[in-house]
Amino acid sequence: MAFLEELKSRNFSIYAQWLGLLSILLDIILGIANLFHIKLVVLFSALTLVEGVLLIFIEIPLLARVCPVSDKFQAFTNAFASNYYRALIYILFAVVTFLGCIFQNTSLIAAGVVMALTALCYLLAGIRGHEFTSSATLGGTGVAASMVV
Repeated sequence: MAFLEELKSRNFSIYAQWLGLLSILLDIILGIANLFHIKLVVLFSALTLVEGVLLIFIEIPLLARVCPVSDKFQAFTNAFASNYYRALIYILFAVVTFLGCIFQNTSLIAAGVVMALTALCYLLAGIRGHEFTSSATLGGTGVAASMVV
């Protein structure tokens, strides 16, 4: 299934996965860019970097199999197999990122907004009864395979 077909699928789980990948990129890029502040924003930049790395393992489970990780970490990432749990982790990460705005408004706001949108998409997928489906473009089963029984 092509990328455009996945966008036309109206499956919020797919939308959330693509927004999750955008969140990972923004977390890592903006986390590094904001490490050079003098204020307490440095702490939130470091937290955003950690969030980005955790999200890599949550959104791309193949990496957990390729990279040597502990069984506890593998169990931790496997706990986010449902849309509701993914929505929860994304909203928690968004809140942590937004808390950095207390000290200074930075570009980390963009990462927080995208994480909040990702949480909203995962929540809508859960409410609408969409099962978590990984994108076929990223090596997952895709929407077509999940619809065919």
